[in-house]
Amino acid sequence: MIRYALRCADDHRFESWFGSSADFDRLVSAGLVSCAVCGSPEVQKDLMAPSLAGSGTEAPDTAPRLSAPLSPAEQAMAELRRRIEARSEDVGRDFAAEARRIHEGSSPDRPIIGEARPSEARALIEDGIPVAPLPWSSRKAN
Repeated sequence: MIRYALRCADDHRFESWFGSSADFDRLVSAGLVSCAVCGSPEVQKDLMAPSLAGSGTEAPDTAPRLSAPLSPAEQAMAELRRRIEARSEDVGRDFAAEARRIHEGSSPDRPIIGEARPSEARALIEDGIPVAPLPWSSRKAN
């Protein structure tokens, strides 16, 4: 794993982990990397100091903490997530089927969140079923 300092076209700075340098290049080329603050797909590596283990002269940790929102945009995104998750039913991987049942009237109308494969989401949109991607993942991954 490799951690990169990244910067978007609007000069927002953030960090992310990638399996390798080649993985980063492949994901950026495919348009799958976006700014953590504004969502811009124009992301590039930023200058960063190398991390040297065991030097004995570690500098104080001045890197931004990803666990706590720092900017007003990050704080607004965290609040939006809390509100959506509090008011929606998480149907997990059954999202596409449940969205279709709600649209057809065979399930009660309510806000739902969950996961769908790109092909499932595309089919929902093509069938006129209103869905939208959320700018975060519901997966609990380490």
